[in-house]
Amino acid sequence: MADLALILIGALLVNNFVLAQFLGLCPFMGVTQNFGPALAMGAATTFVLTLASVTCHLAYNGLLVPLGLEWLRIIVFIVVIASAVQFTELYLRAVSPVVHRRLGVYLPLITTNCAVLGVALLTVGAHLPLPKTIVFSIGAAAGFSLVLAMFSAIRERLVGADAPKAFQGAPIALVTAGLMSLGFLGFSGLG
Repeated sequence: MADLALILIGALLVNNFVLAQFLGLCPFMGVTQNFGPALAMGAATTFVLTLASVTCHLAYNGLLVPLGLEWLRIIVFIVVIASAVQFTELYLRAVSPVVHRRLGVYLPLITTNCAVLGVALLTVGAHLPLPKTIVFSIGAAAGFSLVLAMFSAIRERLVGADAPKAFQGAPIALVTAGLMSLGFLGFSGLG
């Protein structure tokens, strides 16, 4: 049980995919201008990342390894991730069309989000058993969602901030992201 807690905290804070490993930066910068869409993107990515990682683990260990086709893992993983994103997009379109419209192009971009593929590849490469894969995926997704929510809240406040003209917009967002990354670097002693 302690191993699972360490894996969860490690994926959530210590090795945060956005601020420590710099994966998933496209939605991090693109969808965090408002809190609502950032929270929705975090929830959608959490669902897709966890589902895709577990499915990729099962496909790799249950199909590719026994058949000696490990070299096909990236192709199989991309197909699994694209399928999970399509399922999520159809679900959001049916349940909440407003959220689906607000996410816009960023929802299909989860397919190309390198954090989703990175988690699947890391869990398979580390030979994690299924329970640890699930916990690692949930921790990574929760860390991604946490950072999106924090950054969007900060960016909403930065709109009304009295910043020099040269820093307004993307430059102040990048400086803020760098400061957040330094803050998360403080968690490195936990693992």
